[in-house]
Amino acid sequence: MLDQDEMIKIDAILQKYNYNKSSIIPIMQDIQKDYRYLPEEVLAYAAKHLNVSEAKIYGVATFYENFSLQPKGKYVIKVCDGTACHVRQSGPILEEFRKQLNLTAACPTTEDKMFTVETVSCLGACGLAPVCTVNDHVHASMTPEKARELIKQLKEENADGNQN
Repeated sequence: MLDQDEMIKIDAILQKYNYNKSSIIPIMQDIQKDYRYLPEEVLAYAAKHLNVSEAKIYGVATFYENFSLQPKGKYVIKVCDGTACHVRQSGPILEEFRKQLNLTAACPTTEDKMFTVETVSCLGACGLAPVCTVNDHVHASMTPEKARELIKQLKEENADGNQN
């Protein structure tokens, strides 16, 4: 159940798009930006106020890969496993991120919701392979050692309050 503050926040997003159901994708993008995923109760609330079925909203949410129905961490690390990255050993980099954060493919987000590690088919930076992104910031020529250092740096920045 949504509390009053959450309803006000969602109403502001819906109002921004004039409650226009043809704006469902940007509405969902704004919701995901606020929550870092698409919570079930928020989608139900949005569907009701856009006068569309929950099935329609879930259809959009599950069709587009960039939408997530599962909570993600503050830092979303995407490790490229496209051809260029794969042949340049992206696998050990992925495994190092998972090892450092105690994650698996089945459990990609830390319990404290600080980190999520995912693989993607291509990040479009093949000349910089192997690459990963952290919240869409590209890190080129990655190695397992660089992965360890990146996690250490992110943890320090978070402890210092230097990141959002």
